[in-house]
Amino acid sequence: MTNKKPAVWYEHLHTEKHTGARRGRIHTPHGTFETPMFMPVGTQGAVKGVGTRELKDIGSQFILSNTYHLWVRPGDELIAQAGGLHQYMGWDQAILTDSGGFQVFSLSDARKLAEEGVTFQNHVNGDKMFLSPEVAMRIQNNLGSDVMMQLDEAIPYFESYDYIKDSMQRSLRWADRAQIAHKKPDSQGLFGIVQGAGFKALRSESANGLVGMDLPGYAVGGLSVGESKLEMNRVLDFTMPLLPEDKPRYLMGVAAPDSLIDSVIRGVDMFDSVLPTRIARKGTLMTRRGRVVIKNSKYKNDFTPLDPDLSYYSANPIRTNQFGNQSQFDNPNYNPFQNLTRSYLHHLFNANEILGAQLASQHNLRYLLQFMEDMRTAIENDDLLAFRATVMEEYGYNKPNARLF
Repeated sequence: MTNKKPAVWYEHLHTEKHTGARRGRIHTPHGTFETPMFMPVGTQGAVKGVGTRELKDIGSQFILSNTYHLWVRPGDELIAQAGGLHQYMGWDQAILTDSGGFQVFSLSDARKLAEEGVTFQNHVNGDKMFLSPEVAMRIQNNLGSDVMMQLDEAIPYFESYDYIKDSMQRSLRWADRAQIAHKKPDSQGLFGIVQGAGFKALRSESANGLVGMDLPGYAVGGLSVGESKLEMNRVLDFTMPLLPEDKPRYLMGVAAPDSLIDSVIRGVDMFDSVLPTRIARKGTLMTRRGRVVIKNSKYKNDFTPLDPDLSYYSANPIRTNQFGNQSQFDNPNYNPFQNLTRSYLHHLFNANEILGAQLASQHNLRYLLQFMEDMRTAIENDDLLAFRATVMEEYGYNKPNARLF
């Protein structure tokens, strides 16, 4: 008799011999996906400015959606009636939904926290709402996401030891309640969230409590919230070894290239952030050679590609302009980005054309998705430290007073 696999499970493929970084796969009800990975964020069931076909074209695997926002509108019950979030938004690959806790604690000033849950006013019309571990599970069960997150308290990093201890222990109790309330363990995986800010003893207590629940995966929360990168790495150094090697590990809210590499070195498999699309809508591009603020006047007459080192479609990494007598639009390898210049994108932003923000968003996501593809290859080749050195030099991290993300 064989043991039945959970809805979401991790397959380890290779350990990079110099750093211990992991190369693996995450198996879900909607497919198998390569790690380490970056997940584009589709807060309200849509990645801003990027359709589901484009998300596939640029190599997306998972996407993340927001429980709080989808609960407020259009409502989780409506989405359930539509057949679940995959059907509703036309996405047939994996979806991760957060618990909604971060939004409740960050968007609502009028909130009341208790052991039962949190009462608050939503940001749309001010209606009074109540979110508990059980409600968060009900919503996410209705959404039908592949990976669900437990409800936890999102707190500032630099709080007192006693406050963080109380919050962490409450989040542990909430994780236990979430596991009990989870109605669809055969088709959805519940991840726990390790909390404890910068306190080693509290992180250890949190991790040990969650690991004892034997959940399908684990996230590290409470980081990338204002602490330094050195501090984040310090916390990861003593937190990641506490988590099982046979489960996926998720670091929430990280997209800076240096932090992605440093976190992978410490054992992280999954990342998400709104950073690439948020800065794209303001006209900032991520490129192999560093940030490009496309609104700057120096790009008005710049007819070079946005990033000549970047392949935009993961299935076709080599692009040329040689189509012979065939129309480029009819060619199966046609890439709408290959002739896109910095001058043109500069014009779109200056003219306030919506297309500018859409193209920039696609570009930044493709940059990070290819970045993770290249990192996976470096891990396979036991060459991650050389990859890191190249990124630090080319992206500009080694320059004095570098303005980065």
